[in-house]
Amino acid sequence: MNSKTKKITMIAMLCAIAYVVVALLRIPVVLFLDYEAKDVIITIGGFIFGPLTAFIISVIVSFIEMLTISDTQIIGCIMNILSTCSFACTAAWIYKKKHSLSGAILGLIFGIFAMVIVMLLWNYLITPIYMGYPREEVAKLLLPAFLPFNLVKGAINMALILLIYKPIVSALRKASLIEISSVDSQQVAKSKKIGLIIISIILLATCIFFILVLRGIV
Repeated sequence: MNSKTKKITMIAMLCAIAYVVVALLRIPVVLFLDYEAKDVIITIGGFIFGPLTAFIISVIVSFIEMLTISDTQIIGCIMNILSTCSFACTAAWIYKKKHSLSGAILGLIFGIFAMVIVMLLWNYLITPIYMGYPREEVAKLLLPAFLPFNLVKGAINMALILLIYKPIVSALRKASLIEISSVDSQQVAKSKKIGLIIISIILLATCIFFILVLRGIV
């Protein structure tokens, strides 16, 4: 199997996984906003192949979602693409420029900021159109609902990516689906790995607790 065929196979596989995640796993966070982990899969694709691949997977998955399980049609599709690309493409672009653990963390942090800013703006512009809410009422929801939702969403994405990216890449290399680069083949110190796992788990636990607070469960 040549490298181009491998890449197409990997993109198709990532699209399928991301769609399954959307279809089967949705976690209510606040109001009508649900968390889904497809951005995790798409960002991992971006880390492996670059920001353009993250964009392609995002468009494909959002389009299929629109045709099958979404009730928001084209506007929801556009919002999904904007949300995913602002996070995944930003993170993948920075990681491509700085191909290291610190680059991945920096990319994910900037991805969160980009997604928060983009979605606050576009929810203000678009939500009144497809939800039928007055724009003034949507504006009142930006800080108490849309802001914490996107922060929590981004933080969960970041924690999950930091936890599973390396194991996934290692498995793909063993399966000869991706090539080993000189940078990726460098071993991260065991103490750094443990620290990263601990930080990711703490971040994930914090987000889960915050969701329970937003839902009024705690």
